[in-house]
Amino acid sequence: MSRPTVAIIGRPNVGKSTLFNRLVGKRLALVDDQPGVTRDRREGDATLLGMEFRIVDTAGFEDKDVATLPGRMRVQTEAAVEDADVALFMVDARAGLVPLDEEIARWLRGSATPVVLVANKAEGRAGDTGVIEAMALGFGDPVQLSAEHGEGIVELFEALRPHVERDDEEIEEADDESEDAPLKLAIVGRPNAGKSTLINRILGQDRLITGPEAGITRDSIAIDWTWTDGEGRERAVRLIDTAGMRKKARVEEKLEKLSVMDALRAIDFAEVVVLLLDATRGLEVQDLKIADRALQEGRALVIALNKWDVAENASSLFNGVKGALDEGLAQVRGVPLLTVSGATGKGIDVLLKAAFETREAWSRRVSTGQLNRWFERAIEANPPPAPGGKRIKPRYVTQVKTRPPSFVLFGTRVDQLPESYRRYLVNGLRREFDFGAVPVRLTMRAPKNPFDRDRDAT
Repeated sequence: MSRPTVAIIGRPNVGKSTLFNRLVGKRLALVDDQPGVTRDRREGDATLLGMEFRIVDTAGFEDKDVATLPGRMRVQTEAAVEDADVALFMVDARAGLVPLDEEIARWLRGSATPVVLVANKAEGRAGDTGVIEAMALGFGDPVQLSAEHGEGIVELFEALRPHVERDDEEIEEADDESEDAPLKLAIVGRPNAGKSTLINRILGQDRLITGPEAGITRDSIAIDWTWTDGEGRERAVRLIDTAGMRKKARVEEKLEKLSVMDALRAIDFAEVVVLLLDATRGLEVQDLKIADRALQEGRALVIALNKWDVAENASSLFNGVKGALDEGLAQVRGVPLLTVSGATGKGIDVLLKAAFETREAWSRRVSTGQLNRWFERAIEANPPPAPGGKRIKPRYVTQVKTRPPSFVLFGTRVDQLPESYRRYLVNGLRREFDFGAVPVRLTMRAPKNPFDRDRDAT
């Protein structure tokens, strides 16, 4: 059984994301004085005085036509409230009530979801008038809160408790579900590559806001989902949509810088990163930089050409991109390159299958016995060089961790092995143990022997 869900709703800039961050215990949602920062629903695991629940941050509720971006944002907010166990309706105590607050209240009164009214920014006397005005909305006395300073948390706990708290048996069932760790799959790329559209197609619903405007997504949005593979098995997936990442020189606005930083954190959080390319624009230098960032962070990487249904000269385009990737990502050749279409759904099952297979390789552990049998053959086939006439004596290799696969080579003067020989060993590891194109790390460890006169004095 999943945790109960609390959705935060209110007009723009009343402090919804600030409260969200406080309840999840980290800065997951972007916060800025500029109104309308949040656009998609953002979810997180919240704890309030020991009470655990799922919290949903929503876009500011605006009365706009559904065809506009604010209108599409409102549709997402309405869906979040419908799915929630309780809605936290937040108003700004310092600013007082405005007509939009009253409109939201009328809409909430027609909803089946229970409502807890919160008057935020209520610290000090400046919020007294707004608190009194909020009583007229018809949801009882508001919880007086300061999301920024943490005031009113006990009162918020008491107000949410009847809607959120469950018995121990239900909580234990929810904890048991978390043992099946989902595949953490981040979709990254340049703006307008079709990331949100692809995720909506995967989910089979308009979960994320999309449109012709570049840069709609700002927060990294994580969505839990279950994929049924070709063998009928249900596989848990946590999809992570991210903001588009432009060239650093073009990123000038503070908000876009925050969005890019959030996307980079999503790469760090993910297990497998899907770099989505726009097939109508081909491969650009920025794509290679994003791919290199994922590999440098040790993430497993899959590259997908999106909008394949409208690509021109498909065969030559595919071969050209593949060749450019092999040249531009020389440290990891053979990264999976697939074709997909967020518009038609083509290639989605192949993409998910490749992502699970890549994670399997990324998580693979090899026994020390297997490693050293391969290692002896590799050394015999290509003995290490002797720089300056000094023999390098590799002794054995062991795997110290997975995700990504990481190995340590022990021996005399192995820290003096040239980079070309290290690449020879890494490529041999890839081939022998089927690591594919996931990052493989090899560290050299040479003992410091004070009686070894051949070593440099350091």
